[in-house]
Amino acid sequence: METDANESVIMGMFMALALIFLCSGCVLVICILFRVLCFVKKKLRTTDDKLSVGFFHPYCNAGGGGERVLWCAIKSIQNRYPHSDCIVYTGDTDASEAEIIALAKDRFNILLPKPVKFIFLHRRNWVEASRYPILTLLGQSLGSVVLGLEALMKHTPDIYIDTMGYAFTLPVFRYFGGCHIGCYVHYPTISTDMLQRVSSRTATYNNAAFISKSSFLSFIKLIYYHMFSAMYGVAGRCADVIMVNSSWTEGHILDLWKKSEVTHIVYPPCDINEFLKIPEKYSDSKPYYIVSIAQFRPEKDHALQLRAFAIYMRKYALNESDCKLVLVGSCRNLDDEKRVKQLKNLCHDLNITDHVIFKLNVSFKDLKQCMEEATIGLHTMWNEHFGIGVVELMAAGILTIAHNSGGPKLDIVIPIDGKQTGFLADSADGYAKTISDILLLSSEERSEIVSSAREQVKTFSEEIFLTSFISHTQVLFSYN
Repeated sequence: METDANESVIMGMFMALALIFLCSGCVLVICILFRVLCFVKKKLRTTDDKLSVGFFHPYCNAGGGGERVLWCAIKSIQNRYPHSDCIVYTGDTDASEAEIIALAKDRFNILLPKPVKFIFLHRRNWVEASRYPILTLLGQSLGSVVLGLEALMKHTPDIYIDTMGYAFTLPVFRYFGGCHIGCYVHYPTISTDMLQRVSSRTATYNNAAFISKSSFLSFIKLIYYHMFSAMYGVAGRCADVIMVNSSWTEGHILDLWKKSEVTHIVYPPCDINEFLKIPEKYSDSKPYYIVSIAQFRPEKDHALQLRAFAIYMRKYALNESDCKLVLVGSCRNLDDEKRVKQLKNLCHDLNITDHVIFKLNVSFKDLKQCMEEATIGLHTMWNEHFGIGVVELMAAGILTIAHNSGGPKLDIVIPIDGKQTGFLADSADGYAKTISDILLLSSEERSEIVSSAREQVKTFSEEIFLTSFISHTQVLFSYN
């Protein structure tokens, strides 16, 4: 009986191994066939076909700072390599090509020198956070592989550039598509700061309170984060060229991807020229407008702005009619729209509804008008990777209060020639007190800070971005 049992176990083990080898063989064959298919599709292009440069940006019509990077990157490629074809992989199936281009011109004041081709993707829901209530980072990353495979099947480019941070698509296009790989990283999908927050059991938008309150769940999540970090590093190391948008992002990417020799800081393009034309505000006419420019994403922490404004109105304002808070931003999807409704409810709870104005999906013209009217600018995102909105506020001559972390702290709101360029805060009370302090400054003191800030932001001009982007991507074109 014991011999029969042993034989059954051995037979079971052999069958399991055989099944594993069979499945592995099937996966390998599918991968090889997929690679051959992509290779054949690329070779079937006519001999006079232009060099194809694919930009992966599923939300190219969102109207945020990341989209400005996309359009300026395309503009730089078209100017430097006029015989190349720029392809944009997008999931914005609810907009036409003409509407997308029109929004880029209207929102960013960018006019491309030649047409762009669009590849419309129909599986963008695979990268939506709402699809993955748990293991969100892993779910979205694996979902991006599905979306990347759809993109690759529809068009195999010679050069692939991810401009939205979907690192797990890099090995897909490298090994299946045989493409040369570049990426522009706005912020790491995971960072040591996130690990520290889980380790310290701090509740935040990406670390639910029920997890932070449990030592066991926090331990499990920490293991998950470490495993995901390792996977993220493997994917990122598939890039031939890595561009990052700030010193903060560079530090994390070097730590995770470990490719210092091909990693470069390329500050994102900021439309400072138009905002620099806005005259300084010498008038003390009321009400004072406090403006915020940010997409309505959870990490932007608009709720902190509302709480800070409420404290200012309650504790410092001499007259309730003295100030208005204007929240300017775009909504990418239904989740963002729900978030706006929640913020409006918070306004009601804080009793500041009559003093807060929401302006959604505004044109560049309307954005500039908001800047012209504003005296103070608010930015509240913890560890913002860079902070294009902060740069734009400073360029417009607005006295800016940014979060005391990330890009704003390390690269933007820094002294120039020993002179102050702006303000930093990290709590509702801190922001409220700083608003009060700014409004108590003399016109001469305000003017000095504005002048220094405008000199500082010239580092982040569109012209410098165009030059830097071409300089660091030229190696991708040298392969072809």
